[in-house]
Amino acid sequence: MPITSMYHDEDPAKDIVDRVGNISGFDLFGPKVLVAIYVRPEKTKGGIYLTDKVRDEDLYQGKVGYVLKVGPGAFTDSEWFGGVQVKAGDWVGFRASDGATLVVNGVNCRLLEDVRIYGKASHPDLIF
Repeated sequence: MPITSMYHDEDPAKDIVDRVGNISGFDLFGPKVLVAIYVRPEKTKGGIYLTDKVRDEDLYQGKVGYVLKVGPGAFTDSEWFGGVQVKAGDWVGFRASDGATLVVNGVNCRLLEDVRIYGKASHPDLIF
């Protein structure tokens, strides 16, 4: 199945960061990662409009997110991760059913254990 390039009015990472705002008062414990759920824009680069229903499903069945914060114990097990690092600002993939669902400053997020993140990409459209 070909990758569907989405039409982004602005960088989706900037949009998420602007919407979530200041989260300095939210601390993570252990091997946890706070990820904002990526919701596709309403139009593809090819001009196809996604319905509200399809976009709403991203909130609950989303499997791509933008890392907002990484807990102090995340990605420290060298046997499991072998030098892999995930940091705030990375786009990551995970199973739709993993993690706890949270709303942080009005932005839908997931709180994931580090082992539930399966990969990272330079842009969310690559792994959606």
